[in-house]
Amino acid sequence: MVKYYQHILALVFAINEINKDPKILPNVTLGFHIYDSYSSASLTYRVTLDMLCKSQAFIPNYKCGLQNNVIGVTGGFDSETSSYMADILGIYKIPQVSNAFFAGCDDGGLQFVPMFLNIFGDFQIWGIVQLLLHFEWKWVGIITKETKSGEHFLSTLEPMFSQNGICISSKVILPKDIGLHDMLEGFFSNVDTFLKGKENVMIVYGEVGSFAWLTFFVSANVFLDVDDMSFAVKVWIMTAQIDVALSIIQKAFNMQAIHGAISFALQSRDIEGFQEYLQAIHPSDEEGNGFIKEFWEQSFDCFIPPYGDPTGFLGPCTREEKLESLPAPFFEMRMTGHSYSIYNAVYALAHAFHIMASSKLRLHARAKENPNEVTFNGHGELAAGFAITNLVTFPNNSYVGNMVPPSSLCNAKCSPGYSKKKKEGMAFCCYDCAPCPEGKVAEQTDRDYCISCPEDDYPNRGRDHCIPKVQTFLSIEESLGLTLASLSLFLSVLTAFVLAIFIKQQHTPIVKANNRGLSYLLLTSLCLCFLSSLLFIGKPNHLTCLLRQMAFGIVFSIAVSSVLAKTTVVVVAFMGSQSRNIFRKWIGKRMAYSVVLGCSLVQVSICAAWLAYSPPFPDFNKHLITEEIVVECNEGSVTMFYCVLSYMGFLSFVSFTVAFLARKLPDSFNEAKFITFSMLVFCSVWVSFVPTYLSTKGKYMVAVEVFSILSSGAGILGCIFSPKCYIILLRSNLNNRMHLIRRKHNSKI
Repeated sequence: MVKYYQHILALVFAINEINKDPKILPNVTLGFHIYDSYSSASLTYRVTLDMLCKSQAFIPNYKCGLQNNVIGVTGGFDSETSSYMADILGIYKIPQVSNAFFAGCDDGGLQFVPMFLNIFGDFQIWGIVQLLLHFEWKWVGIITKETKSGEHFLSTLEPMFSQNGICISSKVILPKDIGLHDMLEGFFSNVDTFLKGKENVMIVYGEVGSFAWLTFFVSANVFLDVDDMSFAVKVWIMTAQIDVALSIIQKAFNMQAIHGAISFALQSRDIEGFQEYLQAIHPSDEEGNGFIKEFWEQSFDCFIPPYGDPTGFLGPCTREEKLESLPAPFFEMRMTGHSYSIYNAVYALAHAFHIMASSKLRLHARAKENPNEVTFNGHGELAAGFAITNLVTFPNNSYVGNMVPPSSLCNAKCSPGYSKKKKEGMAFCCYDCAPCPEGKVAEQTDRDYCISCPEDDYPNRGRDHCIPKVQTFLSIEESLGLTLASLSLFLSVLTAFVLAIFIKQQHTPIVKANNRGLSYLLLTSLCLCFLSSLLFIGKPNHLTCLLRQMAFGIVFSIAVSSVLAKTTVVVVAFMGSQSRNIFRKWIGKRMAYSVVLGCSLVQVSICAAWLAYSPPFPDFNKHLITEEIVVECNEGSVTMFYCVLSYMGFLSFVSFTVAFLARKLPDSFNEAKFITFSMLVFCSVWVSFVPTYLSTKGKYMVAVEVFSILSSGAGILGCIFSPKCYIILLRSNLNNRMHLIRRKHNSKI
């Protein structure tokens, strides 16, 4: 390949520079010999021995002349060639700078080589992984050669792929030596992998000549019934060992076949004077340059007289041809990365022997003056990075760097709201997409699993992002809260109005007949019950949480105790003697207030224990309702809460029982019957309260309790006091002593 001629020119240019530099190897003139191993093991061994002795016959362990001392060798770009050379050079302790990716630079076979410097290392394998991750290419194919370096490449690359979530979709290992026959056989046996494979990215590992057969493979689709799009979207990633060079017979090939290929390359830089050096090359400079004639003829498809073209197809060279007119795959005017590595290899050897010949002090002084230093790491690998070139080709087979990356995945990425689900029997890069379960989200594409939202957020309907939760409570600003608050105020005002009527009519028979003191106490407690429901409306705070259950429990207990006392008075009055002495009347009143006080103190004790043991407090319940943060009063001790309710239920049940038993006792206004109905309503409300309360959530639990307070209180108010108010306000003629005596008399009869 004519492009490789630049490698020879870079070698010559470096040696000329060193020989002209008085600071490097003064009084020493470097020469060079160029050998071709033809990629053959036997020839490589032979030419390596030839380097050690230039006599007619090779005599091992003898120097063949001081003028032919070999101070170092820079190997080719083929790792096998470098390995064969090292076998011989290691015996004679002659340093070698390899320009190949050498898998065994730490092997025992090289332990006797005093300096085996590897231009390529494992850096580019790491670089390939980073490139794939950058473009999110997770489903890739690999083409490599059946060589020691190819095996090392695979063994190093595969675990790194696995660690980074990249899968190898297909793997083609080509024979070590690829001739034309092998090329054809390898292509047709792997055509599905090369052109029809599902993956859109293929990693190609090879040597310097691999680009030629790669181009042959992808260009061969013209002979097959292959859709152009099957290969046009593929990205070919080539390692740095591969030079973007074509052979002469490939001039007619269309470079569009490798459009978009990515090539790792050694970093290069513009060497001062090198381009002028190339421009000065002319076919007339045949003396001392045995390659120029053949190079010129192959490059420009002509022949240099006096010898003609034996085929008769070529015309004579005009000698006015310009190297810069050649397409880049055949020759480049700037120093390529491969040529630059040879240039550095020559300088590395020269510096090494300069160090050996210099004292440490002089070395230190000259090291500061020398601008062209080459650094290797502890493994003998060049301490430099890689350039990445994307080949965007043009009809004239030139190319520039640019990129529009395709996708290369086993399957489409999972959209937000979905997570990966492994496919049984498939590589881990192949998966199905499953929707996130309830309560979890996947905010990005291709998530391995769904995650829960923070406590203050909840998943949206698509489960692809979290939405902040809204604080909720029974607010007076909403219709439900406003309705309950209005009803509470209305009932409290109505109760106060009834109390005012009773106070105003306190001397009338109907008020006096039913123990007006207990009536006043009952109406007052009912009024406070209705007002206590307002503590449940609005955003809870420490004060309202402490007061609302305690106030409701104690005040309602007083009301029910008052009802119980009223009934008890009626029962005791008719169970005793019929005499009307003052002592018996005093005993009846005392007993009534004792019932109220005793029953209320029990509830007060329960509430006091509740406050001492585990009082209620404001809380933010973030888990009760998915989309809301319920601002509520945590009851502290649920047991104490139900103790308060249970005691109230016990009092109401006792009141109902006593009233039911006393419903047929003679009574002027038959209050026992009204109490029976009121307690029936009261018990019905609170029995239905428990299941309803437990089946609701958030602010509706509070609304259920408020409604139960209002409805049970209204039941007592309506059943007990509405008949009396009816007589007082509308049938005042019945509110007299004669009517009372007549009713009592009728009751006795």
